Amino acid sequence: MTDDDAHCYELVADCRLRAAAELFAHTWDPVVLAALRAGPRRRRDLRAAIGGISDKVLTDTVRRLLANGLVDRQAHAEAPPRVEYALTALGRSLVEGPMVALGRWVTEHGDELLEAQETREDQEGQESREGQEARAAQETY
Repeated sequence: MTDDDAHCYELVADCRLRAAAELFAHTWDPVVLAALRAGPRRRRDLRAAIGGISDKVLTDTVRRLLANGLVDRQAHAEAPPRVEYALTALGRSLVEGPMVALGRWVTEHGDELLEAQETREDQEGQESREGQEARAAQETY
């Protein structure tokens, strides 16, 4: 174990895993990355391929992905101006590695995940109703 690894375990908040997890913290980041998997796209084509994303959110997402070195912006000197976005080698490695693995995992375990979430929501709802009933009973005394 290197000194950096030891430091990571001491201060988990500073761990590289946290930096990697941050790549999935924004809902649209993996969606845009997946849309670019097929190859470079112009902005309007990217937005159309994704669907349901506002122009502002796409702008923010692309800027974040550019800043993380996952996407490249290529401006072509022609009239009218043409700009394309594409995955960098780093972005492609993320899409074709962890994102594909996560996709396989969710395909295999998605039903279990949704069932667990629904069960927990049902339990929380029941606990909330019971708490309301208990408070109502105390108020009547």
